[in-house]
Amino acid sequence: MNYDVIITCAVTGSGDAAGKHPQLPKTPKEIANAAIEAAEAGAAVAHIHVRDPQTGAAGRKLEWYTEVVERIRGDSTDVVLNLTSGMGGDYVPDPDDPGRGGPGTDMANPAERLAHVEKLLPEICTLDVGTQNYSDTAYISTPKMLREMAQLIQTCGVKPEIEVFELGHVWFAKQLIKEGLIDEPPLFQLCMGIPWTAEANTENMLALRNMLPDNAIWAGFGISRMQMPMVAQAMILGGNVRVGLEDNLYLKKGVLASNGQLVERAVQIVERLGGRILSPAEARQKLGLSKS
Repeated sequence: MNYDVIITCAVTGSGDAAGKHPQLPKTPKEIANAAIEAAEAGAAVAHIHVRDPQTGAAGRKLEWYTEVVERIRGDSTDVVLNLTSGMGGDYVPDPDDPGRGGPGTDMANPAERLAHVEKLLPEICTLDVGTQNYSDTAYISTPKMLREMAQLIQTCGVKPEIEVFELGHVWFAKQLIKEGLIDEPPLFQLCMGIPWTAEANTENMLALRNMLPDNAIWAGFGISRMQMPMVAQAMILGGNVRVGLEDNLYLKKGVLASNGQLVERAVQIVERLGGRILSPAEARQKLGLSKS
């Protein structure tokens, strides 16, 4: 059981949700404001993707990240910044030639995936340590790519949040640690319920947790209606938690949520289980970070 809980809020994500939620943050200003809202509600960490301000489609332009980060850092509300490095791995096979990427493919090399991290130096950035099916497409991060990315992140002095979706991802993450490409203690995020990876249930979260290194700090989340059950489950199993509109759009059936409301609900669950929410300063101490 973890009684001192870090809440991460993933405020917008990269999924096809812009048309499903009219208040989903899309512009850099909206995304920054969402991170600040989440922090004021109790989140210690804000996990950031960016979107095309005009269309709401997922994007990875450096200028969008820069504006988001500058707006958050310019505000008086404190929050730990966690920037995604997962963009640039989407592969959609051309139906007539599977060896060629079709519409929706967005493949980038490791340096391109981390350009915003190298410039903006967040305290944390994600590292998705494996290739997997992702709904009707595929996400590609080969071992060679991941070794290069891990080394770049380490050189930047940024702490990687190791995102794992399957047992094999944990295995490879431990290999990166063994090779000295990820500094200890490692930080893991157990990502549950994303089709077609590990389902969001107790057995799978426990199995992933049991594979982690003994000194790992970890958090876990579930998507959609499993978001709040996995908040309780992660805390009970000794982890920290993540909520936010990246993973779930609803406060309850038929009622669209805000990031602040989802964080408030997670705070209630943690406190009713006898825990307390860590502030950004306390989260930095627990994670071994220094404020950037």
